[in-house]
Amino acid sequence: MCGGLLHGVRAVLPGMIERGHGTVINVSSVAGRRTSANHTVYSGSKFAVHGMSESLREEVAGHGVRVITIAPGAVETELLSHTTDEAVKAEYQAFKDSIEVLAPEDVAAAIGFAYQQPQRVTLRELVLAATAQVA
Repeated sequence: MCGGLLHGVRAVLPGMIERGHGTVINVSSVAGRRTSANHTVYSGSKFAVHGMSESLREEVAGHGVRVITIAPGAVETELLSHTTDEAVKAEYQAFKDSIEVLAPEDVAAAIGFAYQQPQRVTLRELVLAATAQVA
């Protein structure tokens, strides 16, 4: 489930360590901080992103490499198209229709903010959600 994260880190980390600086940004979800019924695999994979990112941060901090986890709440994406359970799709769509969810640009702005901090500053984790999203 986390193959992309592992391959991405493996591709960029050696050069960052060699240079003595760099930034790894992993995108997770609020689902990696709390569980939800009918989202076992999704939540599990996001919990893994959080754990792997924090462990990696500890391993590479001494090399000047930052590791940042971005954890957005509901975002207007194609996520529902990957779900085959019609009841889960309907429930999630109803939730999204009940509030103004984040736009992809909101998440991009948060990532930009975290990245633009001085190299000596690491925003270890940035959690963002629509104001009306309570869970």
